[in-house]
Amino acid sequence: MKKRGIVLGAALMTLALAACTSEKKEEAAAEGFKPALDASTACNIRVAGGYDNFEALEAEFDSFNEYYPNVELVYTKIDDYNNMIGTVLNSSDAPDIYVNYSWMYGREQYKASIDHAQDLADPALGLDLGCIRSNIILNTDDGTLPMVPVFSNTYGMLINKDLFEKEGLSVPTSYKELVDVCKAFRDKGYANPMMGFTQKETTSLYTLTAYPFFCGSVAKDAEAVKKLNSMDSAAGEYLRPTLDKVMQFLNDGCADIKACDEIENNYEAVILRFFEGDVPMMACSGDTVSGTKKRESRSEAFIANPFSYTFVPIPISDSGATFIDMSNLQFSVNKESTDLKMADEFMRFLITPAELNKMAQNKGLMAPTKDLSFNSMYAAFGDVPESGILSPEEIGLTDDAVIQMRQAVYSVATGQMSIDEAVAGYGTFTE
Repeated sequence: MKKRGIVLGAALMTLALAACTSEKKEEAAAEGFKPALDASTACNIRVAGGYDNFEALEAEFDSFNEYYPNVELVYTKIDDYNNMIGTVLNSSDAPDIYVNYSWMYGREQYKASIDHAQDLADPALGLDLGCIRSNIILNTDDGTLPMVPVFSNTYGMLINKDLFEKEGLSVPTSYKELVDVCKAFRDKGYANPMMGFTQKETTSLYTLTAYPFFCGSVAKDAEAVKKLNSMDSAAGEYLRPTLDKVMQFLNDGCADIKACDEIENNYEAVILRFFEGDVPMMACSGDTVSGTKKRESRSEAFIANPFSYTFVPIPISDSGATFIDMSNLQFSVNKESTDLKMADEFMRFLITPAELNKMAQNKGLMAPTKDLSFNSMYAAFGDVPESGILSPEEIGLTDDAVIQMRQAVYSVATGQMSIDEAVAGYGTFTE
């Protein structure tokens, strides 16, 4: 009788656990995507962008087909995307969903990319915009939302975790700590404690270190932002603190610039140089980080001596690390789509924490979602306090103002101009 009682109790416990598990699955399903259209619907949805390949998105197509097996989704690459997307949207072969960028908003040559876009803020569409960090969502003059982020980006540095552990050093979280850690590595025989690409101004070591400081210096000064955006020559004075900081960074010897000058590009060459294994810190953007996994097998040095690495903010400020939070790539829905309801349905499926995180991890980019712990590569940015998170969208800086800052910084850092000359030249720099 005792034995039967134990068996019966175990059986009841198993049934209870199964019921509990089933309830949890139902709850999870309730919180996730629920199809709103007829599952037998058949149509074709075309997505256009500039990537050569987009396997991460195509994986989302496969997942969507589990709900709608008769919907054919295809990604199409458009050559010279930025200049051609307007022409394509105005043609008879326009895509249903297309890549868009915040910097296109307000520029006459990209007007078509905004004019053709559906307002994704319309509550009737049911997109879960609340799962996305609000500071990277485009602020428009009329309150509409022509595009929604599917990837985000930031600036930081790849960290060779094994070297820090081996030498008993901690990853720096303030500018003083950065200078001290660079000196400590040099004293231990590391010729290049910090490196980065320097041959061009775009995402150069100088830009990556200066931009967070620049954003911080004008973030709470609306008048400064207004003058900077209007290309007011007097706004050059707002660059001076940033230019001073760049020269301090160079004079403090954090980087061996001659060695950095040998890196040929800001993507593959940066990654492969870092994989040599003798560089504790490598400044780069999230776009560069996205290519690291695939290139582990292309580096003989890394294959021979693999190491652990991660991506962290560059602590250029005395007050601590700054997380420059930017949208990377955004999707718009063509409001003239012949299959608009299904295009909206795919967007409603994609704009959820689970799918955005999965697609970002597959692509190797930072997700636009509020929880960054999903991908350990970017987890350090999720630990930055709110006071250290700065977004150009919220500050209001235009791309034109950022170009002026970048060119001024590069001219000063490379010795082409003095700080006074760069300050006086604000508004005259060209890309």
